[in-house]
Amino acid sequence: MQTRGCFLPACALLAAFRAVTAQPFVRGDIITDPEPERFSVCFDHTCRSVARESLSGAEWDAVTAPLNSCCTTGAAERAAIAEAVAIMEKIVGEHTGTSRDKGGNIKGFGQPGQMDCIDESTNTHTYLYMLEKAGYLRHHRLVDRVTRFGLFIGVPHTTAVIQDLETGTRYAVDTWFFDNGQAPPVVELSAWKSGWRPGSRQP
Repeated sequence: MQTRGCFLPACALLAAFRAVTAQPFVRGDIITDPEPERFSVCFDHTCRSVARESLSGAEWDAVTAPLNSCCTTGAAERAAIAEAVAIMEKIVGEHTGTSRDKGGNIKGFGQPGQMDCIDESTNTHTYLYMLEKAGYLRHHRLVDRVTRFGLFIGVPHTTAVIQDLETGTRYAVDTWFFDNGQAPPVVELSAWKSGWRPGSRQP
């Protein structure tokens, strides 16, 4: 049975809490102004391992293909963002050995290359940052990560977040739920903060 939140070791709780204040996960070995030629990838639970990676031109073209002049609405762009992030995960997985990462924390717990929600949200924020920086987000902007807490929704859990430029609605882009390379759910942040998970209904 998968846990309802990102299971963090005690020493990582402070990092998760700081994410609530909308600060990116910043550390000396994590690149905070990433681009396709130079970016960081976190794995092994709460960025215990950090790899510096780069994409070839062909790889970046594959990542950005879903967003190339495809989206006339925010909803269409959100679907394309999910596809682009999935492609990025597949490519990065081949580079770093994280292609074996399993959704949640139970199935792959303790395995090399496994990611918790701090790893996942940090990486997704990085990927979205690169897409936004390159001009591929036309209907959304990247905003800071968010952590949900609560007695009834489990332990702390963190996600990357985008905001619709027209409506102002914020959406969680949560790659933690699924295995490496699967399109992440993009769900209204208000629902996500209330404990949304795959299989539950969005209000």
